[in-house]
Order: sequence, then C-alpha cells, then structure tokens
Amino acid sequence: MENKKVVEISNLTKTIKDTKVLDRVNLSLESGKAYGIVGRNGSGKSMLFKAVCGLINATEGEIRVFDKPIKNGNFPDRIGIIIEHPGFLPQYSGFKNLKILASINNTISDEKINESIALVGLDPNNKKPVRKYSLGMKQRLGIAQALMEDPQLLVLDEPMNGLDSESVKQVRALLLELKSRSVTILLASHNREDINEVCDYVYNMENGALRAEK
Repeated sequence: MENKKVVEISNLTKTIKDTKVLDRVNLSLESGKAYGIVGRNGSGKSMLFKAVCGLINATEGEIRVFDKPIKNGNFPDRIGIIIEHPGFLPQYSGFKNLKILASINNTISDEKINESIALVGLDPNNKKPVRKYSLGMKQRLGIAQALMEDPQLLVLDEPMNGLDSESVKQVRALLLELKSRSVTILLASHNREDINEVCDYVYNMENGALRAEK
C-alpha cells in the first residue's frame, strides 16, 4: 500500500535582500518516514523548517501539509515543532508552561501534559521554575511541548541540543517509536549518528539548495 503524502514542497524559493536563502527546494514527506537534513549553519535548514511550519512566507513555490496549502502565515494542524531554542516563561514550572500553551486550543488534558513531560524524562510534579532548568531540561521540555498534542508531523531542528548522551539515546528511541506509529519526522541534527539511526532518507542542504545524499 502506498504511503500517504504528508508534506509536498514544490520549487520553494525564499529571497531575502536579493539573496536566495531557499533555492527551488523540492521534497515530499510520506507518513511514517523520517527525513534527515544535514548542512552547515546558515545553509537554509532552519529557514526550510520555518516555511513548512507556516512561520515564513515563500517568495515562490508551494508547500502543502496534509494537502492544505501553507501560505500567508497560516499554521498547519497536527504538527509538533522545535525550531531554535524553545521559549518558555521563566517564572513558571514546566507543567505550568505547557498548561498555558495547551489552553490556546483547550484540547489537552492535564493527564496528557503530565504524560508528555514524563515521556521525555522530566518530573511533571517538579515545581522548580524553568529559569532554573539546565539547557538540556529546557530542550526536553520543548520536546514534550512538541509531542503533547499527538502530532502526525514532527519538525525538529536540533532537538538533541544540550542533551547528555543518555537523554540523546532516549529521544532517539522515542522518535523511532513515534515513527512506528506512522508519525512523519523532519529532523536536522549536527550529530550524524542521530540522522543515521532515526532517518530513512537523508538530504544535504547547501546555499539554500537541497539534494538527496547517495
């Protein structure tokens, strides 16, 4: 049975101040597959991820997520995101931060928030404010945020950043488990082992252009 297309990117171009930061990118993502994007800092990886999430508008081309066009800043449904450093309110606990975010759509129970926090190895009952979290703890809370709405598409830009080796193993195992449940994953990581272990397909990005690795 043919896998369902989750994301279709056609001739995507983004120009900023006469510089093409994305140059005619074409990519299709299928259900239950993981796609790794590698490349130097500034190659266009984060810009591509922001475009898929509806955070920036393309200059040319089209993106469709779950067969809906992403344009004019509209945010796709059923998607979990980590792009750059997760932003949380420093005076509140991890649970309180996710509770505030969950209240936007009001579709997530306290039990589901607790489950998502525990899934990434944090204590949902910990009252410590996020300002006292280590970088790794903040990153894990960001992963919990990305997972708490049971997304069918995960867009993860350096999700292992700041994690110790044991936490990295846990997150890799979690991503493989999610993939087995037909979640589609778009992953950028500077650690080649993350890409090799999790991803079915690998692409290299350079000067805004994307090509499949052989």
